Amino acid sequence: MSLEPLMNAQNLFSHIGQSKIFKNRAVLVSDFVPVHLPHRETEIKRLVQILSPALWQSRPNNVFIYGLTGTGKTAVVRHVLGMLAEESKRRNVDVGIVYINAKKDDTSYRVLFQIGRQLNLNLPFTGLSVSEVYFRIVDHMEKLKKVVIISIDEIDYLVRDTNSNLLYKLTRINSDLSNSQVTLIGITNDTKALEYLDPRVKSSLGEEELVFAPYNADQLKDILYSRCNDAFFENVLEENVVPYIAALAAKDHGDARKAVDLLRKAGEVAEREGRDKVSTEDVKEALKEIEVDTALEVVTKLPLHSKIILASIAELSRTKKIVVTGDILLKYTLLCNKLGLEVLTPRRVSEIINELDMVGIISTKILNRGRYGRTKRIALNVEVDNIWKAFKKDDLLNSLYQ
Repeated sequence: MSLEPLMNAQNLFSHIGQSKIFKNRAVLVSDFVPVHLPHRETEIKRLVQILSPALWQSRPNNVFIYGLTGTGKTAVVRHVLGMLAEESKRRNVDVGIVYINAKKDDTSYRVLFQIGRQLNLNLPFTGLSVSEVYFRIVDHMEKLKKVVIISIDEIDYLVRDTNSNLLYKLTRINSDLSNSQVTLIGITNDTKALEYLDPRVKSSLGEEELVFAPYNADQLKDILYSRCNDAFFENVLEENVVPYIAALAAKDHGDARKAVDLLRKAGEVAEREGRDKVSTEDVKEALKEIEVDTALEVVTKLPLHSKIILASIAELSRTKKIVVTGDILLKYTLLCNKLGLEVLTPRRVSEIINELDMVGIISTKILNRGRYGRTKRIALNVEVDNIWKAFKKDDLLNSLYQ
């Protein structure tokens, strides 16, 4: 198709000038690693101490790092690894550094592919067995003759499924090496992840442990202010914007990542509306948009029966003030029958409810009902209407309500 008619039409970008809000928007994106990480100095120093033997070509201990979402785990690890790479280069000591997100690279093959690629080993994207790729990486490491530090973010994605066999191999990789040595850094949002591990893997991976506590409101303010000078033009933010966002994030488990995202989104709302100031009203609008985005992302990635259970919770939440496990089982069974699907066992439904709790889209609380026993109360953390908007993007769930 020719682009000439489009090129001759008025260019809709021509009237757009430089942003009046953002000096550097990139400072507020999720994968930005700041030079200064407020209130994580202790964790940084500890991780530096643990990894420092690499500068003497000795293998550091494996490290297991856990804490809730947005507590600075990834930023600290990437910051420290960056400093280690810089210092090892200055000392002319060859240290291999690999960073993987197991949620993105969600199969054993992809994890190994990333390890190989980041160590400059050419591997086909598909076509080899996992065992073959593993042995090629081991052979390549032997030729490198150096300490290799492999950081695996969201490592719980390897812990709870068939990829756990890969994790066992990686914790035992040094027994297959003689010229090189490997250190593993595991990062997770799931504080119970260690419980799922094979005892042999647990003893290897947990040689050192670091726990990241949630940020409080004052700490979140410091984190946000540390980004503002580089991200926004002077006097763009109204005085109460940062304290307001910090207070919201402090209620949500001290999630600094969500606070930074909300700050960026509020600026984008003001920018879109043509204003040159960011107000708390922009923050409120941004929060609504983030909730929709969160619901869309979660629903899109959930397995089929997890979607149906979430649909059951959302539907019940419209008519009932208190939603309990028994209600969900009944509604879930009705929806499965409507779709012609086999119903999962009550135990598996309960496990899926726990998984939805873990990703943060619902909250659960045990209720003691006296002689009637105990049950679990379930509440949505996202507005019901935003869940329905997400369902409309899913053909199967949308068909339920047509």
